[in-house]
Amino acid sequence: MTKTLLSFGHGFTARALAARLLPQGWTIIGTTRNPDKAEALRREGITPALWPDEDLGPALASATHLLISAGPDAAGDPVLTRYRDVIAQTAPRLDWVGYLSTTGVYGDHAGGWVDEATALTPATKRGQMRVEAETAWQAIPDLPLHIFRLAGIYGPGRGPFEKVRQGTARRIIKPGQVFSRIHVDDIAQVLEASINRPNPGAVYNICDDDPAPPQDVIGHAAALLGLPLPQEVAYDEAEMTPMARSFYAESKRVSNRRIKDELGIELIYPDYRTGLEALLAAGD
Repeated sequence: MTKTLLSFGHGFTARALAARLLPQGWTIIGTTRNPDKAEALRREGITPALWPDEDLGPALASATHLLISAGPDAAGDPVLTRYRDVIAQTAPRLDWVGYLSTTGVYGDHAGGWVDEATALTPATKRGQMRVEAETAWQAIPDLPLHIFRLAGIYGPGRGPFEKVRQGTARRIIKPGQVFSRIHVDDIAQVLEASINRPNPGAVYNICDDDPAPPQDVIGHAAALLGLPLPQEVAYDEAEMTPMARSFYAESKRVSNRRIKDELGIELIYPDYRTGLEALLAAGD
C-alpha cells in the first residue's frame, strides 16, 4: 500500500523528513502559500498544494499520515479551523499524525530540567497558543496523534555563521540563561522513527543532550571560523526584537530521554559543537 504524507506548512523541518521518506517510495503532499515555493517543492519530488486557497479534501482522503508544522495564531490552529470535521471523520483510517509543537509550552524553570510529564505553564503568548492547539488536536477522538515539542531548531542555512562573519553577532549575557536546541536532521530521524513505531497519544521532547548558554554557541561558531569573539552585551542593555527578547523570558533544560528509550534514537548531533562543525564542513 502506498504511504501518503500530507504535510501542512511544508517548511524546513518537513523537507528534512521528506528527504528520508521519498527514497522509500512515499507520496508527499506539501502545502505552501507561495507559488514560487510550490515549484521548488515539485522539483524536490513533493506534490505541492497551495493552501489555504486550494481545497485539500481530496488530499485528506488519500493521506495515510499527517504532519502539522503550521503554527497557531490568535484565531486558533489554522488546520483545525478549516478541516477539523474532515480530519475527525478520517481519523480511524489514518496510520499516524504528527503535530510539531514547542518546548515553550513548559514556560520558565530558571534553568531547571523539564520532561514530558512537566506541567504546561507557558510564559509567553506564543507558548499559550501552542498549549491550546495541542489540546484541540488531542480532543479529536481516535486520532493517532503524536506531539513533538521541539527545542530551538538549527541546520543548513540556519546556523550562526553568517552573522559572525558579518560582524553582527553578539553574545548576549543573561546570568543563568540556558536553551535547548536541536539539529533539523535529528528532528527528521525522530519523526521517521515514530512513524515506524507509532504510539498514539505519545508526547516527545526533541532536543540534544547539551542545553547551553546562547553566548557559548556564538563563541564556538567564532572559534570555528577563526574569528574574534563577538562583543558581549548585557541582556538588559541589548537591542532586540520583541520576538528575540521573548526567548529570553524562559530558561530551562529539556530532557530527551523518552526519544531514546522509546524510539531507540541515537542523535546524529548530540550537542551544538558537533552540529556546528558539521554545518561548517558542509559549506554552511
